[in-house]
Amino acid sequence: MKAKFIEPMLLQRASKLPEGEGWLYEVKLDGYRAIAFKTNGKVTLRSRNDNDFALRYPGVVTALAGLPDDTVIDGEIVALDESGRPSFSLLQNYGSAKTPVLFYVFDVMVLAGKDVCGETLAMRRALLSDLMGALKYPIRECPKLDASLSDIVASVKAQGLEGVVGKRIDSKYEPGQRSGDWQKMRINQGQEFVIGGYTVGGRTFDALVFGYYEGNKLLCAARTRNGFTPALRAELMERFKGLEIEECPFADVPDKKPGRWGQGLTAEKMKDCRWLKPVLVGQFEFVEWTPDNSLRHSKFVGLRTTRKAKEVVRE
Repeated sequence: MKAKFIEPMLLQRASKLPEGEGWLYEVKLDGYRAIAFKTNGKVTLRSRNDNDFALRYPGVVTALAGLPDDTVIDGEIVALDESGRPSFSLLQNYGSAKTPVLFYVFDVMVLAGKDVCGETLAMRRALLSDLMGALKYPIRECPKLDASLSDIVASVKAQGLEGVVGKRIDSKYEPGQRSGDWQKMRINQGQEFVIGGYTVGGRTFDALVFGYYEGNKLLCAARTRNGFTPALRAELMERFKGLEIEECPFADVPDKKPGRWGQGLTAEKMKDCRWLKPVLVGQFEFVEWTPDNSLRHSKFVGLRTTRKAKEVVRE
């Protein structure tokens, strides 16, 4: 079998992960999902939406040279901060040799021309472990967490990591499917949202207005002025060019009242807004959802260039 891009298997969101000996747990890494494959002696690195990652992360491509021909693997490209924790902000703004960028591999779908998607996850992970000896830094095998789920959750929360992934050890690799055999649970609050506008202020903007899809309707989650440097504000304004629209893209505004936390978009506040075609996706952090379905203390982290806006729903 010739190696080629395989659509990645997807994670199902869960408020609580299943427990038991039939499940394997991993840290949910905050980075870019990537599929790597080698055919005719050439390594190719693609995003989850089949966009080229090779030019952006040449060190990862070089380190994958030891892959057997006609092999396909699945993993996550991650940038590490000074404390060694994954930082999506650093990855999104990657451009410095001082920022360590690693490729954590957690599955193999084709090995030396043999399709192994039908094998169990336990078998595929064993094959992957044998394969890792041929790969160099910055390629790493995504570690399996050997502890009780409660201890894993407590540790992830204490370290400020994003969440935990649970996978059935007898699961097959199902390209493009969200079967429930792979699940993710967010521990610390944060998710992707669609940017639908901004409020005017200064030379660029004062705050971003963002939300999520419920069916075909884009609902407003919040507006935030947190997480921006002057350079980032200028960069975002460049990205906004050509996306300006006259009509508000959100289906649930204006709000009748500003809300308890003052984040509501009233008709008066909307006069300060400039609307954008809802195609840009950003990662945001926040403290909690309020009873009126808005976010409290939200913060922009970075753009998510590999996620389609219509896929963004409330997690």
